[in-house]
Amino acid sequence: MSIQLKKDFTWSLLVPTSMGVRITPVNRQPVHSSDTFLMQATSAETNVASISSYLGLPVKVLTTFVKGSPIAQFIKNNLAGRHMTYEGKDVPQDGPWGYRHQFNIADSGFGSRGPRVQNDRAGEVGRTLNVKDFDLERIFGKEGVQIVHLSGLIGALSPETSKFCLELARAARKHGTKISFDLNHRASFWKNREKELREIFTEISSLSDILVGNEEDFQLCLGIEGPEAGGKDIAAKIESFKGMISFVKRTFPNASVFATTLRQVVNTNTHQWGAIMLEENNWHVIEPRELHVLDRIGGGDGFVGGMLYGVLKGWEPEKWVQFGWASGALATTFLTDYGQPADEDMIWNIWEGNARVRR
Repeated sequence: MSIQLKKDFTWSLLVPTSMGVRITPVNRQPVHSSDTFLMQATSAETNVASISSYLGLPVKVLTTFVKGSPIAQFIKNNLAGRHMTYEGKDVPQDGPWGYRHQFNIADSGFGSRGPRVQNDRAGEVGRTLNVKDFDLERIFGKEGVQIVHLSGLIGALSPETSKFCLELARAARKHGTKISFDLNHRASFWKNREKELREIFTEISSLSDILVGNEEDFQLCLGIEGPEAGGKDIAAKIESFKGMISFVKRTFPNASVFATTLRQVVNTNTHQWGAIMLEENNWHVIEPRELHVLDRIGGGDGFVGGMLYGVLKGWEPEKWVQFGWASGALATTFLTDYGQPADEDMIWNIWEGNARVRR
């Protein structure tokens, strides 16, 4: 196996994140015509970590909360229910115009009507995540972590969170913890910070063992020149990604695993879903298969979460991407943004195409 993990550890997976809530209309209706909504706790990084936490591996979340907020308590209860340990500062709200947890307002779409998402992040408490609020020597040195998973969403959220992610990567490298980095470029986060973030993302990538992203992520986050994405032509997209990653691998030789998903949308509830992973010099390609989608949000996070679970379990690399593909597919069958596997068999049955009743 190309990734050798720490043997002495308390946490299999560590994720820094900014927690928020998603509100979704019931019965797949649009937001503007609805008066009844479901609310869930959410973040991209805990979406990733949920595969491992539900399957019994020890997961820790580094975040921050609004002190005395019922939304913060709702989030804490949710994380505990997902078998995740959390650590983070309680920040005073500072009045009604102060800090709060972000709101993600989204409908799931239906058929020919695509999903619509609005992020309401004004006053987001997660922007205050600061390396000074965490004892990294204790977390990485005394407790021990096998993999830390970083996301470009947190890496670009604010100057404080950018520094936080960079210091996490440096501490992880110092203590032999492997680093997974999903580039996750967001143009609105990068506005007027391009030079600063390019330098930070480049250093984190140079320290990383696993890099996740599509062609656009690598070009916009790291300035990697390469062929344009293949659009709706899946075969062209596969070759485009291979060409890009061959160059990225030479630029960031510390990384040994590179991955992305392939998605072609037929309609809101029918997708073609595939994946590509390069491990050392071995390409693993899952040609897209038809997927019936209840809610697409979180599918990509589920893929990363399943792939990291395979790494943590010490499986052969071919199984990493298979389990990742099936974990992403699983997530699209849930109304939550994260998959909640009952056991490994639930995910492997998806990979095998076995949807028969289990009695």
